Amino acid sequence: MKTKVMLIDDDKEFLEEMNEMLLLSGYEVVCIDDAKKAACATLEHEPDVILLDLKMPDKSGFEVADELRYLSGACGAPIIVMTAYFKDELQPLLNLCGVRKCLKKPLHPLDVISQIEEAVAGR
Repeated sequence: MKTKVMLIDDDKEFLEEMNEMLLLSGYEVVCIDDAKKAACATLEHEPDVILLDLKMPDKSGFEVADELRYLSGACGAPIIVMTAYFKDELQPLLNLCGVRKCLKKPLHPLDVISQIEEAVAGR
């Protein structure tokens, strides 16, 4: 059975690129381009791991991560955030929101895959 990865990012071009890379790497992928739909999509698709952008309109990635922390507790999906705007002082807040890891954009495909595999193995 393939590992199911949910990508949540408002940048549609980025989603397309990540979707293609993950599909070629053998993952099942669900793409969500609206932070307000993330909670419902998580319940519907029950992903094995969630990749979440921190900077989005309408709802920040912190808000989404906090919501998903409770939902992913039910399905066990670890949350990995992606951002180009990381600062070390954000780490405690990320920990409170249930985030396992932070990947800095631009992302290297091998880093993404290794973090997905590490997160799934640690479930």
